[in-house]
Amino acid sequence: MPVIKAADTSDVSLIRNLALQIWPPTYSHILSPEQIEYMLDMMYSESSLKEQMQKGSHFVLVYTENEPVGFAAYIKTGNNLYKLDKIYVLSEQQGKGIGKQMIDHVTDIIKNQGATALQLQVNRNNKARQFYEKLGFSVLYEKDFPIGNGFVMDDYVMEKKL
Repeated sequence: MPVIKAADTSDVSLIRNLALQIWPPTYSHILSPEQIEYMLDMMYSESSLKEQMQKGSHFVLVYTENEPVGFAAYIKTGNNLYKLDKIYVLSEQQGKGIGKQMIDHVTDIIKNQGATALQLQVNRNNKARQFYEKLGFSVLYEKDFPIGNGFVMDDYVMEKKL
């Protein structure tokens, strides 16, 4: 049974290492190698991860058999609205219910804090959209988010009412 633990700044190198393992195989068919490298540096450098935590992002790590296999992050974005900012599981661990457990874990936490909805962004070409829909998320709208260096995230914004 996977174990989910809150992460803090002492875990940033572990989160970064997981991202470096997960991102290239996850996004290589959607994004250019240059965009993957840019986004990994922008969002998963140790300084960026620490800054995200200092600005209110809450990270969780998931372990199976005492080995880290994934992580998620969420942040409050409005009165009763939260955003699932990140959720990643090692490819060999996908399909085992770990992602669902992390979303359930985050949902339990934020419901106790008064959340009425959880939003997320997913690349419009990412098959994870179907995973989110199975868990009760629906597409609110699509939007392009410029992220610098000429790169754009072309995403769906999805929401689950709690």
